[in-house]
Amino acid sequence: MHTMYYRRKILLALIELFGGQLTAKCLQKYLFLFTRKQSLKAYDFIPYRYGCFSFQANQDLSTMQKYGYIDIVEQEHGRYIQLKESGNYLSLLDLFDRQALISIKEEFGHYSQNELIRYTYQKYPYYAINSTIAHELLNTAELETVVRQKKKYNEPQLFTIGYEGITLETYINKLIINDVHVLCDVRKNAYSQKYGFSKSQLQKACEGVGISYIHMPELGINSDKRQHLISQNDYDLLFEDYEKNTLQNNSNALLRIKEILKKEKRVALTCFEKNPLQCHRSRIANALMQLPNINYTLKPL
Repeated sequence: MHTMYYRRKILLALIELFGGQLTAKCLQKYLFLFTRKQSLKAYDFIPYRYGCFSFQANQDLSTMQKYGYIDIVEQEHGRYIQLKESGNYLSLLDLFDRQALISIKEEFGHYSQNELIRYTYQKYPYYAINSTIAHELLNTAELETVVRQKKKYNEPQLFTIGYEGITLETYINKLIINDVHVLCDVRKNAYSQKYGFSKSQLQKACEGVGISYIHMPELGINSDKRQHLISQNDYDLLFEDYEKNTLQNNSNALLRIKEILKKEKRVALTCFEKNPLQCHRSRIANALMQLPNINYTLKPL
């Protein structure tokens, strides 16, 4: 067996515990309910088309299919995840996680797929806000509870957000909770070794929850200029050069963002760094705040 992430052992143990086969939807729901019992969660979730969904778990399943642990089979009623051979995966987990999985099986094992989804919508209504099937499963009062979870703000706001140190799901939830309508990616190259943050993955995740994604590479910084940044002073010098050159030469890109703000009201600028002082997104934001006739405020996330 190749070295396997602990969280993937949880997935295999879950499938094995439920008889070696689960629908993709059920697997996501059981996994979600299991992580509610964990203090340090193995997976994070976002409100997606069928409720709580973990991109990372979905990616892990693809990886484990590649390594021959599972099969992912498309059938008439949806996708099925099947274990290729039993491996007593439960024994590879710590005692707490083992007990938590067993209790999920005891509590929810007899639920149909729809009953299971309905339960998660009733108990955790935030995760049903983007569901395409909620109206089939919930009554009027329950649907109203779901609608109340949706944050809606009318005031125009400019946000900045970095993805360093957080999962794709946590990142997307921050955007949802702040009712961000458009994400402006200001990286030169929208590629990341961190799962979920390369352009196509990030765009798919955003659009799946109703957020538009725009890449503006002209506002990025060449990676060779970032090679020798040690002190905050190094960053400050780099960003001063950035303001004098890149921002001045691309003022029409700034005006484009201003237009997007005017039309869409709530826009976030994104790049990698967690600390806004070590990221050029804050310089773009400052430049946008200096433009004439602005009616938006700035909020780092």
